[in-house]
Amino acid sequence: MKSLKKKRRIQIIVAAVVALVIAAGLIGYGFRDGINLYRSPSQLATEPPATGEVFRLGGLVAEGTLVRGSGETVSFSVTDGGATVPVRFTGVLPDLFAEGQGMIGTGSMQGETFVASEILAKHDENYMPREVINSLKEQGVYEDPNG
Repeated sequence: MKSLKKKRRIQIIVAAVVALVIAAGLIGYGFRDGINLYRSPSQLATEPPATGEVFRLGGLVAEGTLVRGSGETVSFSVTDGGATVPVRFTGVLPDLFAEGQGMIGTGSMQGETFVASEILAKHDENYMPREVINSLKEQGVYEDPNG
C-alpha cells in the first residue's frame, strides 16, 4: 500500500516538473521578440548589432539633420556626443519631436542606417529617457538641469 502512495507522489512531482518546464519554455518563446535592448550611437560604433536584430536606439536628434522626404518618410541623425547614426523613419512623428531633443526609436540596421519602425519623443521640456541620459553622461554631453 505504501509503495502505491509513493509511486503516486513521484508521478505527481514528475508531472509538476514537466508542466513547469513547458510553462517556462512557452514564456521564453513569447518574450523572444518582445525584448528590445537599448543601444546608444557610441555602442553601435564599437559593437555593431547582428543582421536583422531589432533594438532600441536613443540619443539627441542632431541639429540640422532633419530632412522630410516624400510622403511620411523622414531622415535625421541621432547622436550621443561620441558617435552619430543616420536614421530613416516612415510614419507620423510625435508632436514633440524636434532637433536637439531626446528620442528613442525601435528598429534595425540596414547597412549604415537605422530604420525605425517606431519613434518615441520626450513628452515635455523636462523629460528625457533614462537610457538616453545615461549614454549622454558617458560621453560627457549631458548636464542635469536639476543639479
